[in-house]
Amino acid sequence: MIALSAIEKRFGANPVLRGVDLDVPEGRVTALIGPSGSGKSTLLRCVNLLEIPQGGTLTLGEIRLAFRTGHPPPRREVLAVRRQTGMVFQNFQLFPHRTVIENVTEGLVTVARWTPAKARTRAMDLLERVGLAHKATDWPASLSGGQQQRVAIARALAPSPRLLLCDEPTSALDPELAAEVVDVLAGLAGEGMTMLMATHDLRLARRVADRVVFLEGGAIVEQGPAADLFGRPEDPRTRRFVRTLLGEAAQNG
Repeated sequence: MIALSAIEKRFGANPVLRGVDLDVPEGRVTALIGPSGSGKSTLLRCVNLLEIPQGGTLTLGEIRLAFRTGHPPPRREVLAVRRQTGMVFQNFQLFPHRTVIENVTEGLVTVARWTPAKARTRAMDLLERVGLAHKATDWPASLSGGQQQRVAIARALAPSPRLLLCDEPTSALDPELAAEVVDVLAGLAGEGMTMLMATHDLRLARRVADRVVFLEGGAIVEQGPAADLFGRPEDPRTRRFVRTLLGEAAQNG
C-alpha cells in the first residue's frame, strides 16, 4: 500500500501542499498534472522524503510515518523509505566523472554494499532493458539527452524499488528524444512497475498513466482514470488546463 494523507508542506510562510490525500495503486501508473507551482514536484519529493512534510502521514508498505512541524522523522525511517523508492529527475543528474555503467552501479556498491561483479551484472541487465548496453563504457557527456535520461531510469531501477518517482522526465528533451523516454516508461508500465510521475507531457500521460491527478494551488482539484480526466474533465479548472496541454501537444506535432 502506498498512501499519502493530509500532507502539508510549507516553505517559510508559503503553503505549497494543502492537506493532500492520495493513494498510489500498486502495479499502476499515476500521473500528476497541473500548472507550474501547483505542488507536483514537491509532492513527489515528499514521498521519498527529499522534502519533509510538516503535517500528514505517509504509508509505504509496512512503513507509516506521521509528520509534525519541528519533529523530523528518524534517519533510519527516512532511509527505509528511500530504499523502496527510485527517483528520475528532470535534468538527469548523472555523475559526469563516471561512465554509464558506473553511474548505474555506484549506488549498488556504495550504499547497498553489493560486490562490483554483482552490481555490474545488474547494471548491464538494466542497460539492455533501456536499449543502452552498447553505451556502457561511454561518458554521459557523449550521450544525447534522451540517452542520459534512459541511463537515469536504469540507475533508479537498480535497487529494485517498490515505487518509481519521475519528476518531469521528458521536459528537458525535444519531442524526438522525449519519445525514447516515453517508450521506456511505457515498457515499465506494461511490466507492472508502480510509478508516480509529475509531467506536462500529454503524450507521456496519455500513453503511460492509468490514473491522472490534477493539482492547483497545492491541492487536488480532480482525479480519475486517464481517459475520463483527459476526455471528460468535470471541474472547469481541469478543463482549462487540459485544453492548454492539448494545444501544446498540437504545436509540438
